[in-house]
Amino acid sequence: MAVIIINPNSTVSMTDAMVEMARRSASGLQFEGSTSHDGPSSIQGVDDGAAATPPLLELVKEASEANADEIIIACFDDTALAQASELANCPVIGLGQSAYHYAALRNWRFSVVTTLSVSVPILEANIHGMGLGSYVSKVRASDVTVLDLEANPERSSASVVNEALEAQADDSISAVILGCAGMVQVVESVEKALDILTIDPVACAARCMTWLI
Repeated sequence: MAVIIINPNSTVSMTDAMVEMARRSASGLQFEGSTSHDGPSSIQGVDDGAAATPPLLELVKEASEANADEIIIACFDDTALAQASELANCPVIGLGQSAYHYAALRNWRFSVVTTLSVSVPILEANIHGMGLGSYVSKVRASDVTVLDLEANPERSSASVVNEALEAQADDSISAVILGCAGMVQVVESVEKALDILTIDPVACAARCMTWLI
């Protein structure tokens, strides 16, 4: 079968961009994308996550029954990750989960640059719920919407880069984690701007899958 990247939102172009990034990052694995057409167009906050959960879990069930080797929940909020893991017969990981643990395994203190402030409490709760609170300095909002990352990449990139530079200057960190699946569009710009490591969660999750085989 393959590693199935399940996008809990309904934006197909985002799914395609994530699959492309995963294939570049872990070329020895086969990746396929699955888009939740009944989900919201983007996931920003608790209400969107709740709306995305039922159709997402249906796709997880379908992928598991089709003998997926592994599943990536392709939302940085790790939407319904615990439920998906219980439902599937194969390993299931989330984008946030993989990025946080990767940084922790390297003993790197990190900050997260995400989209809107509504996502900050969710990410903070996830990090502390995984027992990784000692590794995080700050979760920062760039005030860029998920859909603007695709619709206005230049403007969005500038906002994300500026926030990442502030994190580098002020947070006493070794890495910045990009806190949105849609930030595959701005990874290169952030990497060029920073002197510290940039962690793209899509690439990180793809590489983590090689550890689980």
